[in-house]
Parts: sequence; structure tokens; C-alpha cells
Amino acid sequence: MQVYLVGGAVRDALLGLAVKERDWVVVGGTREELLRLKYREVGRDFPVFLHPDTHEEYALARLERKVAPGYRGFAVEFGPEVTLEEDLARRDLTINAMAQSADGVVVDPHGGKRDLDARLLRHVSPAFVEDPVRVLRVARFAARFAPLGFRVAPETQGLMRAMVQRREVDALVPERVWQETEKALREPKASEFFRVLRECGALQPIYPEIDALFGVPQPAQWHPEIDTGLHTLMVLDQAALLSPLSQIRFAALVHDLGKATTPPEEWPSHRGHEERSVSLIEALAERLRLPSDFRDLSIIVARYHGIVHRAFDLRPKTILEFMERADAFRRPERFAQALLACEADSRGRTGLEAIPYPQRQYLQAARDAAAAIKPSAQDIAASSGPKIAELLHQRRTQVIAELRERSEAGR
Repeated sequence: MQVYLVGGAVRDALLGLAVKERDWVVVGGTREELLRLKYREVGRDFPVFLHPDTHEEYALARLERKVAPGYRGFAVEFGPEVTLEEDLARRDLTINAMAQSADGVVVDPHGGKRDLDARLLRHVSPAFVEDPVRVLRVARFAARFAPLGFRVAPETQGLMRAMVQRREVDALVPERVWQETEKALREPKASEFFRVLRECGALQPIYPEIDALFGVPQPAQWHPEIDTGLHTLMVLDQAALLSPLSQIRFAALVHDLGKATTPPEEWPSHRGHEERSVSLIEALAERLRLPSDFRDLSIIVARYHGIVHRAFDLRPKTILEFMERADAFRRPERFAQALLACEADSRGRTGLEAIPYPQRQYLQAARDAAAAIKPSAQDIAASSGPKIAELLHQRRTQVIAELRERSEAGR
């Protein structure tokens, strides 16, 4: 029985990156041997075991054979007769198809080291086309490694395009689409995930709401980049600079979906796009079964980003009503996240990437000042519920007005 370090750990070590997790493949071994050595079996579709001390994953070398459509349509074969080279051949990209022996020798039958040096994401074999999830994975790796200069190899891009044309990606289930998307949103260049999908034609069947934004014009006065799709990816880039949270990045990505439904005769204006965006986000959330925190934050940003941008032009009463509708007092963390997404929207414009956005600090301060106003024991004793609410509203409006005066004096 031989054990090899495989996949991402080998790749990242060769790139000089920190290795976050290590996976191992066992060649010439059996399930019974590993169980006898106190490994704990956890694999559902094929034998995967956790090391008794390190708890790292060890998988028996295996082969995969396509037997049915979709990403689950594979028959898996494993056993002591499967070689390391056969196991590596089933992997998606050459840079993920390397192994390292116990004495440090790198096994690289598919030129992964060469493609690392060339900064290429290249498929291992023609069997790449058998699994539509690989389209998402290539796009995700592009998002991870774009800052290092990686790009998708032209021949791999061609295979991905052919898979889209044959409607292979239609077999992707919502859970897997969202799983890969959420991972991509955490990557350094999350926008590259959507760019790669669009380049191979996969964005339209997977995220038609986002694909429809490209080619839709906006007023050049406010959006020098003009194209709404380009603006959307620029906003995502800015969100990635402002926060590591994938919830904020997703909200930034979908905040303008409604602009794709503006009648062309109204271009480049997009009146009412905020509520149209909300409707599209709700449908998208249902289709992909989004977690509620992603859905709710996205809806708040889509509905209120225009109000946030105009914060200094609004009356204190209007600001308080907006914060109440956005549930800012009960959900202060989510409100702060929404303000960050709005800042990303403001900065996601050509030539305006470094523009100050004092609206965020102003509204955050207004929310905190208003939240500090509480009814006193005397108020509660002297008034009924509706009267207390009215009194609280008046006092909070007043404190926001005072804050606005100080803010105007300082600007």
C-alpha cells in the first residue's frame, strides 16, 4: 500500500502558497486494511477515510466511467489494482492532477507543473466534457488564480463552449450551482467566475438574470462604463476589496438586476429598476434555494441603494423611516453590510473606483445615534404603546437632524 499527497496541496505548494488542507490517495490498499489501521470511513459514493490522528481525508485510488447524463451519472471503480496514474487521469485540470510521494517526488503525468509555470487552466483529457460541474469549477479556479495571472487555456474554453452548446450545463442542479458560486464569491477575483462563464456561453443558462445585463446602457453622466453588465462586475470587484463576506459580494452582484427589464425605449434611464430587481432576486433565490441571509441582504440593497446614495439630500424623517423599513435597529450587522454593498455600487464605475463614500459613515452614525434613544421609565409609565412609539420616533428624528447639521458643518 502506497500513499500520495494529491491535488490542491501539491499545486499550492508548487505555487508557493499556504497549504490549507491536504488530501491523500491510497494506491494498492483496500477498505479492510484502512479499517484495520483505525481509519474512519466517511465516503458515501466511494471509499473515503479519515486518518485516526490528523483527520485528513484518504481516498482509495479510483476510476470513473460515464454511464448516464448529468454530473451524477458516473460509475465508480476502486480497488488495489487501480494505479496512481489512472486516478490522476480522472481529474479535471492538469494543475490538480499531480501527486507527491512520501519522499517528496512529484508525479506529474499530465504536465501540471508546465501549466503552473505558463499560468494556464487546462483540462486533463477529453473526458472533461463528461461532467458539467467542471464548467463551474474552471470558472471558480479562474476567480482564485486570476491575481496570479492564470487564464483558461483556449482548448479548454472550446470544450466548455461545446458543453454549453450541447446543453450539458442544463443538468446542473441548483444546490451544486450555488455551492460553486458561493465558493467563487469568496475568491480574490470573484468577478472572473462570471466572466469565464459568459465567455463560454454558460452564464445565460445558469444565471440568465446576470447575463441579460450586458448590452444594457446606463447614463454616461453617472456611469462612464455605460454597459450595465460591466458595471455589475466592477461593483463585485469593489465589494471584494471592501469585504471578504460572500453575502455582501452577492448583494453587490445582483443589486441592479431590474435594469435588464427596462423597456429599450426608456434607455438609458431605469426608473423603477429597484423593485424590479427585488422581484428578480426573489425568483433567483427560490430557483437556487439561496440561504435566507443572502436573499434578505440582497433585497435590502436592491430596494434601497438609491436612497443610500442620496442620503445627504434626504430629510431626517425620511432617513429614519428608511432605517425602520430596512430593520436597521433589530439587525444592525445586516444594515452595516448593506451600506458596504452600496459603497461598492458607488465605486464600481470607470474612473470613480477611489471616490469617497461618506454616505456609509453618515448613515451608520445616524443609525447608532437613533438606536441609542430609548423610552425612559417615566415615558413608559405615562404613555400607552402608540404614544411611546410616536415619542421615540420624534426623538430619533431630532437626533438625526442634529447629526446632519454637524455633518454639513464638517463637509
